[in-house]
Amino acid sequence: MIDDRLIAVPAPGNLIAVPVPGNNAPAETVGALSNRLKRMVEGEFGHVRLRGEISGYKRAASGHAYLCLKDDQAVIDAVMWKGQAAALPFAPQDGIEVIATGRLTTYPGRSKYQIVIDRLELAGEGALMALLERLKAQLGAEGLFDAARKKPLPFLPRVIGVVTSPTGAVIRDILHRLADRCPTRVIVWPVKVQGEGSAAEIAAAVGGFDALAADGPVPRPDLVIVARGGGSIEDLWSFNDERVVRAIAACSIPLISAVGHETDTTLSDHAADLRAPTPTAAAELAVPVLADLRLGVAALGQRSERCARRHVERGRERTAALARMLPRHDALLGPQRQRADDAGQRLDRGLERRIARARAGLDLTAGGLRPAMLDQRLRAARDRLAAQWQLVEALNPGHVLDRGYAWVGARPGGGVLTSADAARRAGALVLHFGDGQVDARVEQAGGKSYGRTKTEQPTLF
Repeated sequence: MIDDRLIAVPAPGNLIAVPVPGNNAPAETVGALSNRLKRMVEGEFGHVRLRGEISGYKRAASGHAYLCLKDDQAVIDAVMWKGQAAALPFAPQDGIEVIATGRLTTYPGRSKYQIVIDRLELAGEGALMALLERLKAQLGAEGLFDAARKKPLPFLPRVIGVVTSPTGAVIRDILHRLADRCPTRVIVWPVKVQGEGSAAEIAAAVGGFDALAADGPVPRPDLVIVARGGGSIEDLWSFNDERVVRAIAACSIPLISAVGHETDTTLSDHAADLRAPTPTAAAELAVPVLADLRLGVAALGQRSERCARRHVERGRERTAALARMLPRHDALLGPQRQRADDAGQRLDRGLERRIARARAGLDLTAGGLRPAMLDQRLRAARDRLAAQWQLVEALNPGHVLDRGYAWVGARPGGGVLTSADAARRAGALVLHFGDGQVDARVEQAGGKSYGRTKTEQPTLF
């Protein structure tokens, strides 16, 4: 039996949906429900302002920014579209407290709600200072503020580039101070110095000066001044922008930062090569006083003239002192003159003796040059020459050939053959007689006679 006290539990569902008695509501699609929720949320929360801490901030490649706003009780997703994100006057960072103005909407793709931010502001000066300290620590860790990066300023720049507003009092103060101290060519790159887009313009101006070619139509500055008058921290915030700080640190031209008054300090001051307390002070630091330069040059000229005159005077004094120490020229040259006189006298006597000896030798030689002595020497020379000629005639080989002898040579064009072996090796011979020559050829070897090789019988051609 079934206990009536048991409560019947409806089944979890049928295989196919069927109408349920008492419930005739049609099934709604997920998309339709999401759209209803979207309309309800946007209608109820079309304008909201939220205060919270940034978490998970990131910038997508599309330019849109995604982040979360949180406090100690809840977290809400947030999105900023590309246009609003690009117009932000500061770079959002995690942990910074902000006030976001926008509208709530839903994201059906993930069944979540989020705030679409139209405007994002720092929640008071405390948040602003916290952001400033965070950015300062980050850029300082990268070495952008290191003293080793600082470049020395040129002593007398020919061209000065100024990045500032063209309509404010700052540029007039700079030009007036430069004209008073040392007139210099100035090129102004006009920018906005506060408000939306000012940071991008300032960074572009610094980079533009740095990109100028040295020989281009616009002269490249030898020095750049980034200047702005005083104001609140919000007014000066563009000079704390990361883009401006990085552009100043990367500039290869020496740069002076003159932002605000003496008590105002921005990150641009830390990145610049030199910080000036005011724009007017920047002009004073940029160039020397022309009148002081002229006085300095004149003083140096006078000192140089005095030094040269004193050097000449001292040289003259040293020369006079040395001259007094030298002996008189008579005393200095007297011994040499005496030695020269002695040498002249000895030279005269020596020449006389040399001529006398030469004359005696000439007389002696002339005695041997008498005609009789010369005839005798000539006859003796003729006799010696005749004897030598007789010897040459006796040794003339042609006379030997006239007595029936002949000499053997190799053919063709060979020299004298003096042995039988040489004749055999030559084969073809030439027999030279007193009245001519005859060609011959060796046919057979002969015997030996008296210990000498007997030549072969020649055959005449």
